[in-house]
Amino acid sequence: MSEVEFELLLDVVRTALEPEPQEDLMVRLFPAFVAPPKAANDNQATCWPLIPFPDGWHAAC
Repeated sequence: MSEVEFELLLDVVRTALEPEPQEDLMVRLFPAFVAPPKAANDNQATCWPLIPFPDGWHAAC
């Protein structure tokens, strides 16, 4: 067997042992961009009136 034939044999073996390219599953599962949903408690659109606590009531955060 000559060196050229040996190199050809090695190329055949390399191509046989190479893993086949597969589709990336993460790319397929997730869309490129999805707009986030609008928050249910969006307080920027309206100004809420200030309602004072009745006498004797207290608030703590």
